[in-house]
Amino acid sequence: MGKMMKIFSFFLVTTTLIMGREGWALEDCFQEQARLRAQVRRLETRVKQQQVMIAQLLRDKEVQFLDRAEENSVIDLGGKRQYADCSEIFNDGYKRSGFYKIKPLQSPEEFFVYCDMSDGGGWTVIQRRSDGSEDFNRGWNDYENGFGNFVQKNGEYWLGNKNLHLLTTQGDYTLKIDLTDFEKNSSYAQYKNFKVGDEKNSYDLHIGEYSGTAGDSLAGNFHPEVQWWASHQRMKFSTWDRDNDNYQGNCAKEEQSGWWFNRCHSANLNGVYYWGPYTAETDNGVVWYTWHGWWYSLKSVVMKIRPNDYIPNIV
Repeated sequence: MGKMMKIFSFFLVTTTLIMGREGWALEDCFQEQARLRAQVRRLETRVKQQQVMIAQLLRDKEVQFLDRAEENSVIDLGGKRQYADCSEIFNDGYKRSGFYKIKPLQSPEEFFVYCDMSDGGGWTVIQRRSDGSEDFNRGWNDYENGFGNFVQKNGEYWLGNKNLHLLTTQGDYTLKIDLTDFEKNSSYAQYKNFKVGDEKNSYDLHIGEYSGTAGDSLAGNFHPEVQWWASHQRMKFSTWDRDNDNYQGNCAKEEQSGWWFNRCHSANLNGVYYWGPYTAETDNGVVWYTWHGWWYSLKSVVMKIRPNDYIPNIV
């Protein structure tokens, strides 16, 4: 009997040890599975992070490529000579539209400007609206010195009132305004003897004889009884922080732009960029009243100048 008890005890201990080992092994297996699952999750997270990084790098590369392509709009003439405006550049044999450096006669330094070498060539672009990418609701200093995109071919910008004065005091210039709506229609307004005054006179506007297809919104000649409030002729430039208009309020604040406001406007090409017909508290869109009225905001605008007596050199 004692011998049987010993055998039974040995068997019991052995079975317990075996079952214990199997339990420990099973527990180890569960732990290993949990560890592997956690590792898989970490790897999946890393893969996702790397995918995001790769996508970002590809986007950055694409942007850099586009930037380099757009930088081709900047044309370096190698400092061969200084040009007073784009008409001189065109007549010196450069027929490609793009950004060139010019230096008006009284300017202390050169600055970039887009030269439109189409439409007879030699046009110095002083303002452009194309897609609403630039904020034109700016203060006096920005409008005085200029702002915007001076690299991209269709970049929006304002050349700066100082530069407008320097350009237009060196001769008699024609202003041409090219307008396009969202229905693919185009029109233009042209003014002889365009000049912008100096800082002392708040960069006041002077325009001469009108011609074109868009109507004479700048001089307000669409009706003689409205000229007292609609004409921009001889108006000083106004911004939200420098109110020079003839209105009891502040036109620049209401219209959210800088311009030669009267009481307030029949043209405001620096207005808020909407997509065609719009509604707002005031008529603050990109407006040329005599073409599309006050409640239609234009798709694109180009304001450009060249000398009145310009004769293109087509050789």
